[in-house]
Order: sequence, then C-alpha cells, then structure tokens
Amino acid sequence: MTLESLIKDYTTFNVWANTEIINWLKSKPLELMEQEVPSSYPNIKLTLLHIWGAEVIWLERLQGITPITFLSQTFQGSTEDVFEGLLQISVAFNDYVALLPTEELNEMHDFRLLNGTEDRRSRAHMIHHCMNHSTYHRGQIVTIARNLGFTDPPSTDFMRYLRFIG
Repeated sequence: MTLESLIKDYTTFNVWANTEIINWLKSKPLELMEQEVPSSYPNIKLTLLHIWGAEVIWLERLQGITPITFLSQTFQGSTEDVFEGLLQISVAFNDYVALLPTEELNEMHDFRLLNGTEDRRSRAHMIHHCMNHSTYHRGQIVTIARNLGFTDPPSTDFMRYLRFIG
C-alpha cells in the first residue's frame, strides 16, 4: 500500500459511506430529517449540510480557489437537495483525487481559512482531514438518528468498505 492508494481508497470510501447513509435516510420519514436533537448540529439535515459544505470548501482549496463563505450560510434548499448535493460533491472530490498526480499528494499547498488565516499543508493531509471530518459527522448522524428511534443504521466503517469492494 502506498500513500497514493490509501488516499484514493479513502475518497472512494467516502463516496460509498455517504451513499450508504443517504440511502438509509431516504427510507425514513422525511420530516424527521429536521427534527431537533441535541448534537453539534441540531438535526440530520443540517449535519449533512455541514459535511457537504466542508467537502466543497476543501475541494475548492485543493483546486486553488479561496472560498469566502460556508454553504450553510446561503443554502435554502430541501433535504432532498442536501442528499443530492452531498453525493455530487463526494463524487467530484473523488474524481479530483483520482486524477491527482502522485507527486502532488506530498506537495505543500497554500490556502486561506474562512477567517482569512493563511495555512500551508500537504495535499494528502488536506484530503485526509476532509475525509476524516466527514466520517466524524456521519457518526453524529447515526447518534441523532438513534435518538429519533432509528434502530437500523448501516455500518460505514472503512474496514466494512474494504470487505465490500473485495
């Protein structure tokens, strides 16, 4: 295994895990996606919107674009729009990484945080951070869902994904 294969596996895993979670949520009553439950974000929809927004920002940074706002500050769409948007950005992120030359993974990349602070990290660290961030919040979605009475969350562990792809 190389750094390149691990990073590329992890972005493909992210698409798979987001798809698993969203397909599961689509089988639940839509109105419960906005039911408030104590968590970092008050409901499933807003947690998914946060994941989507973070994936947008990190992909833009990797592409040399400086984001100026977070998606949740302007988004006015439905839960179904969030489902679709998250899946689309996860695929776009994976497509970007799939085409990224190996030597660029370890290259240092300058970017700016939303508060204007300059930062510099390797692309591999940026990608890993974003994928790990999405994993963290998918776990929160399962906890919110359990508080809403959902007892059948899918397992989206990385090892389960590896077993799934064979």
